[in-house]
Amino acid sequence: MSILGGFLKSVIEKGTIKVTHPDGSVEAFGSSTPGYPDIGIRLADKGVMRQILLDPRLGAAETFMDGRLIVEQGDIMELVQLLRANRPFERGGRLKEPGLFKKLRDHAAGSLDRVNLLGRSKSNVAHHYDIGNALYDLFLDDDLQYSCAYWNFDRHGPEMTLEQAQSDKKAHIAAKLDLKPGQRVLDIGCGWGGMALYLHRKTGVEVLGITLSEEQLKKARERAEKEGVADKVKFELIDYRDLAQREAGKFDRIVSVGMFEHVGTPQFKTFFRCCANLMTDDGVMLLHTIGRMGGPGTTDAFTRKYIFPGGYIPALSETLAASEQYRLIATDIENLRLHYAFTLREWYKRTVRHRDEIIALYDERFYRMWTFYLAGATAAFENGGMCNYQIQFSRNRHALPLTRDYIGEAEKNLLG
Repeated sequence: MSILGGFLKSVIEKGTIKVTHPDGSVEAFGSSTPGYPDIGIRLADKGVMRQILLDPRLGAAETFMDGRLIVEQGDIMELVQLLRANRPFERGGRLKEPGLFKKLRDHAAGSLDRVNLLGRSKSNVAHHYDIGNALYDLFLDDDLQYSCAYWNFDRHGPEMTLEQAQSDKKAHIAAKLDLKPGQRVLDIGCGWGGMALYLHRKTGVEVLGITLSEEQLKKARERAEKEGVADKVKFELIDYRDLAQREAGKFDRIVSVGMFEHVGTPQFKTFFRCCANLMTDDGVMLLHTIGRMGGPGTTDAFTRKYIFPGGYIPALSETLAASEQYRLIATDIENLRLHYAFTLREWYKRTVRHRDEIIALYDERFYRMWTFYLAGATAAFENGGMCNYQIQFSRNRHALPLTRDYIGEAEKNLLG
């Protein structure tokens, strides 16, 4: 049995995987189980196994991207699902104290990538978001929401679309912000402007959206001009740290969706200090972020190198610890446990559907990298330790209604 085979034998219990080696020999592991995929892979050369064993996630990603790890039965989504589903976050067994080596590794891994000083933040954002809007047009919804949607199947039924789920996400967030006409709202990490435009359209608030992506800025401004609201919904290319020096105490509300993952642990306190200073004394903030259901961790090598340099998924504990330093009251916390998994599966379907267009825009290696990224992320939300948190903060305990009833009422009105 090969070394890789020994690993797979220890992991795969449900579902099956067949490995064809470069010399034509075949190893098979697991047992067919309803709900678990049956996968076949082929290793194109002897170096594939060595590369995977040296760094399992990065090695598997790069050999797949290079066309040397070939999925012959199933697809990359099912392969990653099989591996992750056999080791779910919720698996049983006695819980043990992490060893010293793991503690040191987790403390050190990626620490320099997460510093995110002013100059580096912009280059890190450009790596992912300035690769061209054409790609995002192909797999996102029609409002270009590049974050976890909100899947209310009870309201819309099992055939609910990505477009409806993203619309519901915006309504869910707007309801938690308790918006009133005439208020001034800051959108930190505004993307292509969809959230800012929605908040103004639905509630009459004025919005300033900020981003470090030049491609996103261009698109957001074009959309505001097209809707005739560029005087009420404005967008700037500026870092939140610089804005805090200029606009202290000027915003009634702050919303930040899918941006906190780019802040980096060394800047958490700075982020919340800036947010607290940007808000009025009665200000309210809604932070929507990917999070860890366990404690603090590390960013894997593939994600650091190819997808989100400088990115880090925060644990709830370290997020709240940083916010508490600046008297931000956590007035509401919601864990969206599976919503991102549904979102990512829709993005993956659309990516596969537009395979030829994506290869024409970039190349086949990029396409395989993108599908590996979406597959890995999906598995992390379905069986790993990832989730989404929506955390509402206030600077004043009297700023919001006494009970949560207002959220559901406002959401219902926004959805019509």
